[in-house]
Amino acid sequence: MNFLEALGKYLVMMSPFLLLGLFMAGIIHVFLNVEKVKNYINHGSIGDIIKAALFGIPLPLCSCSVIPSAVTLRKAGVKNGPTSSFLISTPETGIDSIMVTYGLMDLPMTIFRPIAAFISATVAGILQRMFNDFEFVDDTPAKKPCCKKMAAQKERESKKPNKIKEVFRFGYFELLEDIVSWLAIGIFIGACIDYFIPVDMFTNFNGTAAKLIILFAGIPMYVCASATTPIAAALVLKGLSPGAALLFLLVGPATNISNILVLQKYIGKKGIIINILSISLVSLGLSYAVDFFYTSQELSPIFKAGHAHHNHGSETDCLGIGSAVIFCALMLKALYNVHIKKHFQK
Repeated sequence: MNFLEALGKYLVMMSPFLLLGLFMAGIIHVFLNVEKVKNYINHGSIGDIIKAALFGIPLPLCSCSVIPSAVTLRKAGVKNGPTSSFLISTPETGIDSIMVTYGLMDLPMTIFRPIAAFISATVAGILQRMFNDFEFVDDTPAKKPCCKKMAAQKERESKKPNKIKEVFRFGYFELLEDIVSWLAIGIFIGACIDYFIPVDMFTNFNGTAAKLIILFAGIPMYVCASATTPIAAALVLKGLSPGAALLFLLVGPATNISNILVLQKYIGKKGIIINILSISLVSLGLSYAVDFFYTSQELSPIFKAGHAHHNHGSETDCLGIGSAVIFCALMLKALYNVHIKKHFQK
């Protein structure tokens, strides 16, 4: 197998699930948005914290694009607990990354990932409620909209958008453009690991020290949830434990330097510390629990990406290849719009 075959394997494996995940993300975007969410979580109770974590799990927002949503919640009066809960569960997973996890990994990891996101987000929200009394004061002067802006807004509100078109527009264009750069990098790195790194290289890299290295490397890193999946799957195929892979899947998308610097204004420095400690300790504990589960159940962590080497010629190849062609076309268009198109504009 050469490198292009390894790259094609990842595209064929994940494209059907990613296309389906993007479509479902479009449905969620059309019928569930942050403006609706804030009406259900604005009291700051433990129930609101739990609901905020649940709302955040399927939403397809990465750790940078979730910032405006979290700021909107704080400006609307939502307390630190629900805001932090939503802020953590949303980037750690999403309907698109859940589908890709099932496509490249296995069913247990697909279930563990959103559950772990929910637990880490809920713990952080409860700790915020108990120990963080920071009150955000919005000192931004309110701007009175001019007549032209008011008229334009009324015109937009009077138009009833085609919801089906909006689902496809958001999922396959707007959302894909938001994640395409890191998603392309993730697929490329996953193929590189699969092709260049020897089998069982990480077999002895699974102790506490290894988990701590992944933890401290992942906290400042920016990578979206979908992009971490092919990397994690490739690392497990080379001997990394499923628990260590889950740690990378959780910590990588949940925090990054820009996220930390921006949000301290809205939840305070104590709130940032609570969030980082909660994500780190809960994710680390869950990584040991997942390793124990795979060991006790005698499950082989050879994910679906590993079986693809032996499944050529099956009836599923036509679906995978067709989906890969469509996804590559969409991804190339998104890369053009994000990185190339601006150079041709005046």
